[in-house]
Order: sequence, then structure tokens, then C-alpha cells
Amino acid sequence: MKKPLILIANDDGITAPGVHRLIDFIHDLGEIVCLCPDSPRSGGSMALTVNGALRVKDCGEYMGARMYSTNGTPTDCVKLAWHTVLLDRKPDLVVTGINHGSNAAINVLYSGTMGAAQEGCAFGVPSVGFSLTDHSMRADFSACRPFVRAIVSGMLSHGMPEGICLNVNIPDSVQPPVCMRLVRACRGNWSDEYKQYTDPAGHAFYMLAGALINAEPDSTDTDLHVLSQGEVSVVPVRLDRTADDATAPRELQWLAELCKETFSHE
Repeated sequence: MKKPLILIANDDGITAPGVHRLIDFIHDLGEIVCLCPDSPRSGGSMALTVNGALRVKDCGEYMGARMYSTNGTPTDCVKLAWHTVLLDRKPDLVVTGINHGSNAAINVLYSGTMGAAQEGCAFGVPSVGFSLTDHSMRADFSACRPFVRAIVSGMLSHGMPEGICLNVNIPDSVQPPVCMRLVRACRGNWSDEYKQYTDPAGHAFYMLAGALINAEPDSTDTDLHVLSQGEVSVVPVRLDRTADDATAPRELQWLAELCKETFSHE
């Protein structure tokens, strides 16, 4: 039997450790094609390259995965893959990440990792974005392995409801997490988002900064809460922004059951 086709993208770039660890974890689960930006494109959400020329570069293989890069955005990566390296062959799964840094709460709106996952979902392909809450390029992704494999295997077996993808965040904690929780995105916002500096010529410039504020710190059914408890958060994300609930539909019962399990890191 033919292996399922898995398309991988990210927003940290083709050389980021996170995407290589992702391939390490799932290379045996399918035929993998990876198309990522040629440099970091964090914060790009679902941005597209509209007026610029896009190019695709063959970057060889890694663990049997065919590796490509482009000068475009994470969303461009998913769109381009259809028309170039996949030659209109529809993948069975789109997996994005593993992102360096959290995409929990309101960050899902800005994330290029989740922008690429949502683009896969828009094509009607089961899609998931993975993130580790450590921004360092030297982050240790080993704690992600059992959860990445469990969710990817589950999605290949069960699929996903139409118009819904998954946003999975794994905490960078002292003790590796042993369970997942199916929850909703926490309400919140960023405060003091920009800091002002002065260049040598005396002109002001600004750099993104700030802190994420949890608007519902007493709620226990949110991604920020479970991450604070050292657990993995799994949030179903709807493409239809008019959705008035964040509860799992019946088609995701397999995932609800998976989130009751304890995982080993042996």
C-alpha cells in the first residue's frame, strides 16, 4: 500500500531545528514533502505574496523527506506545494511546525505556523500546527515526540471535521508533560506591545515587545491554564471566524479519548 502523503511547512525557516525534529518524529508515518520559507517569517499569519515573484529551491533530502524552500510566506508554502513539488497531488495531511515559541491564546491569529495549517484546512486537508513554548533556536524538542506521533497517527486514521484544524502547544517545562487537554483558546491581549528607541541620528524607532495578558486567569478550560500546569493544550480552530463555541464536535471523540491518556518518554 502507498504511504500517506504528508506536507510539512513552518514559519521559522527551512534551517530551523523545529522542522527537522518534526521530521525525525514522523518520518516513518508517511511520504514526507517539506516546503518552508528560506528565512524566518514569524508573525505572518495567512499573508500571501501578491506582487512578488516566488521561487522554489530544492534543498535535497532529510531522513527521507524531500526538502524545499521558497522566498514566500508560510501560507505561500502550502499553496506553492500543490502546484510545484506535489504536482497537484493532494496530501493526506498538512503538519506545520514545530514552532519555536507558543501559539496559544490570541497568538493563533498572528502565527505563520497556524496560518499555514489553516491554509491546508482551507484546501480540505486535515491539518495541525505544533508549537513548543520555547523561542530558543537551541530548544529541546524531545518532549514533543509522543504527542506529535499520537496526533499525527490519529489524524491519519480518523481525519478531521471539515473546516477545523488543530493548534497544539507543548510546554517547555522541567518535567516532560505526560498528558494532553482538549480546551479552548484563552481570551487575552498583548500589553505595552512596542518599545521606543532612538537611533544615532536622533530619530525614534520602535521594536515589538510586550507581554501576553491572560484575561481569564481563573478559567481552567483554556490553553494558557493547561500549559501553566505543564500539560499539552489541544485547541480545535475553525476557519469560519463566526464560530460561537470552541468545544470539540463528535467527530473528534477519538482526540478527546487520546487526551485522557498518559504518555511515556522512554
